[in-house]
Amino acid sequence: MTSPILAEQFSKPREVQSDSSLPYVLPFTVFMALLTLAPYTEQLLGQWDFALRALILTAVLYVFSRNVIDLRVASPVLSVLVGVAVFFLWIGPDVLWPGYRNHWLFQNSVLGHLKQGIASEYQNNAMVLALRSLRAIVLVPIIEELFWRAWLMRWLINPHFSRIPLGAFSWMSILVTAALFASEHGSYWDVSLLTGLIYNLWMVKTKRLGDLVLVHAVTNGCLSAYVILFQQWQYWP
Repeated sequence: MTSPILAEQFSKPREVQSDSSLPYVLPFTVFMALLTLAPYTEQLLGQWDFALRALILTAVLYVFSRNVIDLRVASPVLSVLVGVAVFFLWIGPDVLWPGYRNHWLFQNSVLGHLKQGIASEYQNNAMVLALRSLRAIVLVPIIEELFWRAWLMRWLINPHFSRIPLGAFSWMSILVTAALFASEHGSYWDVSLLTGLIYNLWMVKTKRLGDLVLVHAVTNGCLSAYVILFQQWQYWP
């Protein structure tokens, strides 16, 4: 449970005029580095690697990014509904057309191949599942929305991004950000491209980081429940 002090710290309005990209980019960089190192750190630390990664990401967000995190939400109900809709978008092709994801368009030497996102020995480990869900539902939405929607969408319009309001409209920014967001998701590039477009347009609509964190958290929460209940581990990278 988030403490009242942290809730206030992450929810009160701020006026940040710095052009420093560090608070927006560093958490994402650390997140991607930890994903890259995961095969080695899991082998070394076992189940405790999941706890260590969560602690590192939380510390990075608190130390470097707390002054740019604003979790106020403009459209809570619609954000939840959009998050649920995106969840169905993610699983829809695989549910409707079994074997869809086996096509060479989605699994190849460039995009890689689907694999279980969590080792079989941890798939019934309550602590690991709780920590992995916590990361997906709480940490990843903040980290990715800081990078993709709060920073990159504005930086592509003007490198002095603090002069650009959140949700500023630019087709170039929207399309490039969505394409790069899709490239992060490998074999799921098709649904992640559509997700990127939806999230980008939702930022244009709401102009609030909090709404994007909420919609992303709902999508990831639904996916996490689906992964655990139906043993669909490939959805957890």
